[in-house]
Parts: sequence; C-alpha cells; structure tokens
Amino acid sequence: MSGGANTAPPRPALILLQEICMSDHTLPYTAAAAGSPSHTPKQQGRIAAIADAWLPRLVLSPTIILSLVFVYGFIGVTAWLSLTNSRMMPNYEISGFNQYATLFALDRWWVAAANLGIFGGLFILFCLAIGLFMAILLDQKIRAEGALRAIYLYPMALSFIVTGAAWKWILNPGLGLEKMMHDWGFANFHFDWLVNSDFSIYTVVIAGVWQSSGFVMALFLAGLRGIDDSIIKAAMVDGASLPTIYRRIVIPALRPVFFSVLLVLAHIAIKSFDLVMALTAGGPGTSSDVPAIFMYQFSFTRGQLGLGAASAMMMLATVLAVLVPMMYLETKGARNGR
Repeated sequence: MSGGANTAPPRPALILLQEICMSDHTLPYTAAAAGSPSHTPKQQGRIAAIADAWLPRLVLSPTIILSLVFVYGFIGVTAWLSLTNSRMMPNYEISGFNQYATLFALDRWWVAAANLGIFGGLFILFCLAIGLFMAILLDQKIRAEGALRAIYLYPMALSFIVTGAAWKWILNPGLGLEKMMHDWGFANFHFDWLVNSDFSIYTVVIAGVWQSSGFVMALFLAGLRGIDDSIIKAAMVDGASLPTIYRRIVIPALRPVFFSVLLVLAHIAIKSFDLVMALTAGGPGTSSDVPAIFMYQFSFTRGQLGLGAASAMMMLATVLAVLVPMMYLETKGARNGR
C-alpha cells in the first residue's frame, strides 16, 4: 500500500466496530461488542421494577388461593348449608332460616352460649391479670429471669388435649387434689368441681388460664421491654412511685399489646373444643357444654348437618362481634395518635 501525505494510518478493527455501533443506536449488540452487559442500566432498572412488583405476588399467590378456597370458601359453604334442611348428607336446596329458629329454640344451645360467656369472660380476665402481673415481676431484672420465663411459658408448649387430661387427673376427687388432701389428714377438704354440674365449667377456666397465662406474660414482657427507660427515669426524678409509674405511664403504653392479647384470647375461648372434650367432655350432662362441642355433636354424631352449620355461623358471628369493635377502636386510636 503506497503512502502519501494524506494517507491515514489503519485503525484497529475493534475501534472501527465500536464507532459504527455508536453511530447506529438500533443495533442491539453495542454493549455486548464493547464487552459490557447485554442490558443497559435503564433496561435493568425496568426489569428490577417489574420483579419488585410481581415477585411478592407470585410468592404469596399460593397462600392467598388456598385461603380463599379452604377458609373463605368453606365459610361460604357452611353459610349455605345453614340455610338448608341438610341432615346426614348435604342438601343444597335453600329452605330459609329454619335451622336458626330451631337452634334458638333449643335449651342446650343457650346453655352452651352461657358457658361460653362464663368461660370466655373469666379466661380472658384471669389471663390478662396473671400475665401482666408476671410480666411486671420479670421486668424488675430479677435473678434467674430466663429460668422463670421458661417455666411460665412451658404450659403453652403442651396441647390442650394434654392439658385437659392432666387437669382431669388433678381435679378428679378419687385421684387428685382431694384424695391427696384426705391422705394428708384433711378429711373435711372437698374439691369436687369436676363432677359438680354447677362448677364444672370453672374447671375448664382453671386449666385454660394455667396454659395460656404464660403466653400472655411473654407478650406483655416484650411490650414492657420496648418502652423507653428514659420516660420511667424522668417520672422517678419527678417523685412518682413505681406503682404510679406503671399505672399512669407503662400500662397505658401497652395498649397495642392489650389489643393483640384480647384478640388471641377471645379467639381461643370461642373455638375451645379439645380442652373441654379432654377435661369434662361437656359434662356432667351438658353443664360444661360450649358451642364448639354443640356444633360437632349435632353435625357429625346426630346427623343434623344444617343445625350444626347454623351453630357454626353463630360462632363466626360471635368472633366478628368481638373482632370488629376492637379493630375499630384500635384504628381510631391510631388515627387520633393515641
């Protein structure tokens, strides 16, 4: 190749290719030819935005679908059956509110509802009081706090079946507490609540409180540990006593914890089945019957599926009657800054 004054030196082929690609923005391999990733930063940002928007939906969609089918779908089926004359097998022909009228005319249903009120009220009250008291004691940074916390929480590791069976032995007049006191020489001691129709429901309260108060204690203790110590120290500098600090400052600050505890305890109380079945089986007679046992027996042992479905819907209505006002008050308090 002859040289001349205006002859330019040859350029490397890679530089020529880069200039051609930079001059034509329609070529898709510009970045790849230069050795950079195949997507521009703008394209990568768009892909990341799509992934951030759809990946959580893809992950949660199986849970949502299963909940829609096996929770809300079955609630809908139960509501439908409660409006039919279903007996041993489902009958999907709607007959109106006959099952609800029959339900409200049964004395046993009102006994079960009254027992639920007694058990639920005392269960929630004592769990709150005992759990809060134990949490305040552990919040004082006492020795062996970890061991005591484990002891208080241990009953929650047991199933309600185990708890009911254990307390059935303890409260049995011929095996448990009463016999032990008689063997110790206290012949006049009597504690026959388990076989006394007037007090049998209170034995369910005792067993339920024993199992759940430790869980309530753990929730309250977590709430207490989340309160700023500087507020308590400032109150102590101002001369406030420790009971006053807890009554006027600490306990009001635990309002979200109270909401969570009430929600959990109310749910446990309304759906109580295994504890009652293991402890009293609804007896003596029907003296400790609760709606969950009523629903099970009428649906699956007495061949009155429609009546059992109606009782199940009344249990759901009870849950909503407790849940909706509590959620309203909590959201209202959050909006008002309390």
